[in-house]
Amino acid sequence: MSFSVVTNVSSLVAQENLRVNNEFQDRTIQRLTSGYRINASGDDAAGLAVANKYRSDIAELVQGVRNANDGISTLQIVDGGLNNISKILDRLKTLATQSASTTFTGNRNTLNNEYQTLLGEINRQANNIGLVSGGTNNTLVEVYIGGGSNQANAKVSVDLSGSSNRVDTASLGIASTAVSAGGTVVGNLNMNDTSISFLASGATQVFTFNIYDTTLNQTGQLTVTLTGGSSAAGSTGATLIASLNTSLNTYGISAATDASGYLAFSSTRAFSVSVAAPSAGTGVRNAATTYVDNAGVYRVASNAFTAITAASNGETLTFQTASGSASVTLSDTTGAASTTAISAINAQTASLGIYAIYGTASGRISLESPSAFSLTVNDGSTTFGLFGSATGVQSVTVSSPDSTATTTGNALAALSALSSVVTNLGVVQGRVGTGQNKLQYAIQLAQSQISNFSAAESRIRDADVAAEAANLTKAQVMQQASLAAMAQANAAPQAVLALLRG
Repeated sequence: MSFSVVTNVSSLVAQENLRVNNEFQDRTIQRLTSGYRINASGDDAAGLAVANKYRSDIAELVQGVRNANDGISTLQIVDGGLNNISKILDRLKTLATQSASTTFTGNRNTLNNEYQTLLGEINRQANNIGLVSGGTNNTLVEVYIGGGSNQANAKVSVDLSGSSNRVDTASLGIASTAVSAGGTVVGNLNMNDTSISFLASGATQVFTFNIYDTTLNQTGQLTVTLTGGSSAAGSTGATLIASLNTSLNTYGISAATDASGYLAFSSTRAFSVSVAAPSAGTGVRNAATTYVDNAGVYRVASNAFTAITAASNGETLTFQTASGSASVTLSDTTGAASTTAISAINAQTASLGIYAIYGTASGRISLESPSAFSLTVNDGSTTFGLFGSATGVQSVTVSSPDSTATTTGNALAALSALSSVVTNLGVVQGRVGTGQNKLQYAIQLAQSQISNFSAAESRIRDADVAAEAANLTKAQVMQQASLAAMAQANAAPQAVLALLRG
């Protein structure tokens, strides 16, 4: 090769190697100071993509664990409320048991006052924990945790939706229960008289109840038919009462006998009842009767209902209770018939515990509530609607059940209802507890995934400190060697001067 002073190839080679060694040292120092093997996309593009996926999954799972813990906290609040409601049910059952004994000589109204107060407390607490219709927790609870192959697998669901998961008194079926004495007498024959043959084989007697219940049709009419036994001698009064209770207990109405043995019905819910004449022979009441309102509630009976026409100004009913108020305006649409009027009223007043039902006479509507209320009528039509020309405050009949009816019927009906309520509440508690356990298991899986994903990311992204420390030493030695060699390469062209000396 030629010997040139213009181009120092050896110096250029030394410079290039010095540059490479400097980059090697810089990269090693960066890895040691950052702790990462990959500090830029160029360090390992494929590895960076995989590591970023792991980091993204970890971020999702960390927040998912927080979500799950929030879900557990919510369910623990609900569970605490359910435990408290369970204790209230224990007290309700104690009061009902006390009132159900004929040897109790105290005032059953005192027991019932506490009983009704506790029913209200159940409703308040059910609202607080959100397990009522429209409540915050009466829904399908979905907690997004992450870590799944798809979004469906990344969520944990706790189903607290639907009426079966509501724990207010109406949903539990005890809203209309009571432990007070008394009822509404409708019979006129002594059903305790074993010498009377009631409803011989094939004979029937029909009872028609008007009640407010969402399981019934728009008119809220419930028909119960008593049928005589197979024996020609007829049925006993006790058998027929048991048959009535089989049909009525679901609706919170209890059948029993008063002090004279006459048939009586008791309940704290709104109802009216009529008894048809028996189809043959002797019935529990020999003659038919018009509708009789429940005497155990506060009530107002309307005038004969007259459909509201488009030409009239309608009728406005304003209800007031201790817990709130409601105003209902009956127009030519909502007041076109008694059925639509009943529906329109109940839509606004049922939440206050005031219910509209068919009343004691044809065409009349009865407005009833277990609690005291007031009613003001503003009738712009003068002749149409429920009250016609009657305006202003209407007279509310005070609750006055027949004290001779039955002393224990209400309490016995309450005990029957409470027995099933304890089971139903336990089912809801079971769902809440199951939800807590599901979330705990989900947290354990998420934490395991966080650990494993973190380890996988570390193997790709993190620097091997021992190896990088050795690389730093190597880079420093090579850098120094490169500098020394470059110094020698730079000095080499001076040897050309020897050729020029003469």
